[in-house]
Amino acid sequence: MNLKNKVAIVTGAGRGIGRGIALKLAAAGASVVTVDLSLVDCVSAAAEIKDKGGRALALTCDVSDAEVVAKMIADTMTEFNQIDILVNNAGIFPFKPFLEMNEADWDKVIDVNLKGTFLCSQAAAKKMSTGGKIVNISSIAAYVGFSGLTHYCASKGGLNGFIRPLALELASKKINVNNVAPGAIETPGASTGMTPELKKQTEAMIPWGRMGLPADIANAVAFLVSDQADYITGQTLIVDGGYTLR
Repeated sequence: MNLKNKVAIVTGAGRGIGRGIALKLAAAGASVVTVDLSLVDCVSAAAEIKDKGGRALALTCDVSDAEVVAKMIADTMTEFNQIDILVNNAGIFPFKPFLEMNEADWDKVIDVNLKGTFLCSQAAAKKMSTGGKIVNISSIAAYVGFSGLTHYCASKGGLNGFIRPLALELASKKINVNNVAPGAIETPGASTGMTPELKKQTEAMIPWGRMGLPADIANAVAFLVSDQADYITGQTLIVDGGYTLR
């Protein structure tokens, strides 16, 4: 998959799935804007891309803030003068029992995971003058309930509803809009608090027999942002080792 001469923005690119996606797109030839709330993490991801001979720009951004998103897009245009790919990966999943969840808990997750995707997609699409690709990182949590993650499941379910009308509206601009829905993926965030016993239980529920890796998600994203996926839009690709087949 050749992404030479393409410019890609990846939000939440500092660690985990986002970093894996950023590195994969860079390896395919894209110039990558590594966007993260953490300056240290986005700079580190950009540095790794540059060390491997790629082009990268590190930008901090709170995706739930419209003004900050607008600046991120403007800085990208100043540096590269084009935007071809947007990967909305930034997301949070703080565990909280539903009956203990307050309004601020709910708003924070919805603002980052769902509103952030709206803000970044709208701002980037306006700059995709010759077509483009938007891929959102959803989750199997849009299909399977997980205790303590009511807000997270709702936000990911919202992404599945978001892409269909958006794909219709942006088709005339030749902008594809799709989701990738990961299952259990080994990342620093997901591994926090996961005991060896819990990991073993999780793997036992996955027909493929292992948790996924960031590279598994990055490979799916790389396909969806390539020319090979030009006729695919408004779809959600589940990448979970068969977890949701049970």
